[in-house]
Amino acid sequence: MKTLLALMLVGISFVSQAAERNDIPSCYSFAKMDEHRPADSGRELVVIIDQTVKVPLGLKKSVWNQVLRYTQPGDHVILYQFSALLQDNYMKREFDGKLEMPFTDQKVRNSLGMDSLKSLDGCLQQQQQFFAQTIGKRMAASFAGQGDNIAKSEILDSLKRIGDDLKDDPAPGKTLLLVSDMLENSDFGSFYSNNQIRLLAADKEMARVTKQHLLADFGGARVYVAGAGLIDSEAKNNYRSGKIMQQLEIFWRDYFSASQATVVSFGAPELTVDIK
Repeated sequence: MKTLLALMLVGISFVSQAAERNDIPSCYSFAKMDEHRPADSGRELVVIIDQTVKVPLGLKKSVWNQVLRYTQPGDHVILYQFSALLQDNYMKREFDGKLEMPFTDQKVRNSLGMDSLKSLDGCLQQQQQFFAQTIGKRMAASFAGQGDNIAKSEILDSLKRIGDDLKDDPAPGKTLLLVSDMLENSDFGSFYSNNQIRLLAADKEMARVTKQHLLADFGGARVYVAGAGLIDSEAKNNYRSGKIMQQLEIFWRDYFSASQATVVSFGAPELTVDIK
């Protein structure tokens, strides 16, 4: 099994179909038991990180722990990074992997060799370790670095593109974990005025977003937001009033509702509930 873990850590994937991306090596392929692979759980977790926001270390760890607590065998996990469209900063699907379910058909298990079953069971345990390490590294690399200063934030356009991208990944249970300050600042419009966060009128903002064809389609997903209104400690005029945050939340709840999704929790900035 040490050999398999070493292969996992250098990123060598074993996939049942060459055309289907899977950043998590398959244990059923490793154990030569592809024909016995159980069906997936039907759950899909989509983590979306806004690279234009400087996220404190504590919040980064909190988001990572949310991902680890949520994910179960059989889940499909996708990680997107988005930014303003610059030379080295743009929307990327940084991770796309499927965890595998344990093989529990006792009748069939009894008919298989002990060595193959031992190899499979041990591999599935290490698959969880590999996922935890890999998703942690990919998430850490997706956040803004200390020296990054990206003035624009294409949140609305990025979400629309991600929604379009996810249409090829239909899942009965889709959950979005969005890590962003949720403060749009682009040519489509800005939530700032005179270098301060402005008080939004949710109905007017929704009319503008609809007119510019910026609504997405998230296929009934449940949405959790972490980082809303996040304050850069180095920025001037970094106060966020309760009224401003209230209107910001109303707008985004309306936006996601119109984009075929439901906001379950709006963390401003910390999520106070576990994603489910």
